[in-house]
Amino acid sequence: MPDTMEERACALAVYMIETGATVRAAAVRFGISKSTVHKDLSTRLPRYNKALYAQVRKVLDVNKSQRHIRGGMATRQKYKKA
Repeated sequence: MPDTMEERACALAVYMIETGATVRAAAVRFGISKSTVHKDLSTRLPRYNKALYAQVRKVLDVNKSQRHIRGGMATRQKYKKA
């Protein structure tokens, strides 16, 4: 785990850019809450590294646009098992 908030925000951004992970997946991977991931990426990262923020913003926007599809698939799986 990175030592400072700046290092953590940059590490989260690099992880999400490389893997295309969701905020939830990044939170699990780094052992922090989803709200911390979101705060690091949307509020803190632009102050530290604007170029990295621009790249991670694209990943976040894609994930947001696909969110309803993932939710629908999860509901389908839930009722398929029952």
